[in-house]
Amino acid sequence: MKKNLLVVSPEELHRMISSRDKDVLVVDARPFSDYARGHIPGAVNVDLMQFHWIDTSREGIAQFNRQSRILLSNIGVSKEKFVVFYDDVSGPSAARGVWLLMYFSHDKVAMLDGGLEGWKTRGYSTETKTNPFVHSDFRGRPDPKILAGYLEVKSAAADAIAAKKDRKKATTAAAAAVVVVLDARSKEEYGGTAVRAARAGHVPGAVNIDWSDNLSGPSFKDLEALEKMYAGVPKDAKVITYCQGGYRAANSFVVLKMLGYKNVKMYLGSWGEWGNRPDLPVSSQ
Repeated sequence: MKKNLLVVSPEELHRMISSRDKDVLVVDARPFSDYARGHIPGAVNVDLMQFHWIDTSREGIAQFNRQSRILLSNIGVSKEKFVVFYDDVSGPSAARGVWLLMYFSHDKVAMLDGGLEGWKTRGYSTETKTNPFVHSDFRGRPDPKILAGYLEVKSAAADAIAAKKDRKKATTAAAAAVVVVLDARSKEEYGGTAVRAARAGHVPGAVNIDWSDNLSGPSFKDLEALEKMYAGVPKDAKVITYCQGGYRAANSFVVLKMLGYKNVKMYLGSWGEWGNRPDLPVSSQ
């Protein structure tokens, strides 16, 4: 079975399903109400949007690890399985599933490009019956290289502010910073006019690239178009993505990995944690 695909096409997933490979696990990451109306044959359902986590303290991450292993065991993830997550489109929930398994050092994982919309556009069938979980004992090892907590983001923000002040070394904060903090939310959330926490705005020094710009229709844009979008983010930088709850940020995480960025993390707590902590700095400029 191939590894490190990150994204599979509807045609590729259809071939996997048609071959009746028992090591392929298809996970519908949408709400159950959507799943019940029609889903990819054989898919199990878990609404990953319900698994928010906004505590990236040391104890918070320990509990996240414990509860994530329970969740992944419940849906049947094991080291032999190639897991494909899908959404309505190439969306945040499926991307969160990819990031989650990568975090637990499981590299046999991908998301379906185009999601269910792309699947149905190809004329492939769906079903409405509920498929039961086949439980496993998932024991993946957490990889701290792709998860950032609030303390690391706070340090990155300080570096970005310092870089902005030093115009002799670079013309942009993104080019100067050792770490680039990437805000995957809308421009309204970034600018503070859309308020979704106790405080509005963004992490100081963060650059804003809306995750929705990653898509063209239901699918990801081609790599050339994505390269142009992220041209201002240096390939040799450490990039930390964030959004409101770590879902849109996961989508941008997947895109950056597709583009060959080696050092990418996702801030798990995102604005749900940052914007509700008065001890953390906020900017609206």
